Amino acid sequence: MKKEFALKPEKFTENYPGELSMFSWMDFLVGIPSPICVVTGYKSNGTENATVQSWVNFISDMDEFICIFGGVNKNGHMYASLKETGGCVINFPSAAVYPLCKKTIENNKFELDEITVSGLTAEKGITVNAPRIKECFLNIECEYLWEQQNIEGSNHVVMAVKAKHISMDADYFDETKLGRYGKTGFIYNINSPRNPETGAVFNASLGVIETL
Repeated sequence: MKKEFALKPEKFTENYPGELSMFSWMDFLVGIPSPICVVTGYKSNGTENATVQSWVNFISDMDEFICIFGGVNKNGHMYASLKETGGCVINFPSAAVYPLCKKTIENNKFELDEITVSGLTAEKGITVNAPRIKECFLNIECEYLWEQQNIEGSNHVVMAVKAKHISMDADYFDETKLGRYGKTGFIYNINSPRNPETGAVFNASLGVIETL
């Protein structure tokens, strides 16, 4: 039996102050997973920037491969870097590499080389002015296309970038070896789905795709 929801369920409470103003309650109700990537670039002082991102989507339009970032903070290093340099690299880690990528969140300082200080290896991009993460199995070099404000007054924008060059570990595009899917492939953000009747919270976690 389906239930209808137009208002935030009364049982939904915040895990931390401001959670339900930062995220919509609908996000926690539907629990739709999103791929996890790390967007890299150079800050204006030349140091490496790394931003763990989810809520991303890829589309093909004619002969172009385009990534849409659903929510980029206009006050963050990623936004400034993309606008200043016009390019970025979208890096996809496996679950084994993700703990080091997550350290870039703790090392989010303007003066730090965020990739290197987190224990990862920075490589120069081939087609854009942005570093790649060597340990990630897929690197997509992209150029800035456009941005659009999500909601009037929001600090976040939708941004689109266009792929220029792809680097991919051969063991990952061979599905008989590591492959793109399963426990060694793409990882997904499962953002604290909740039971609207009891308020029970299923902690944020990582997910993978298993093919049918």
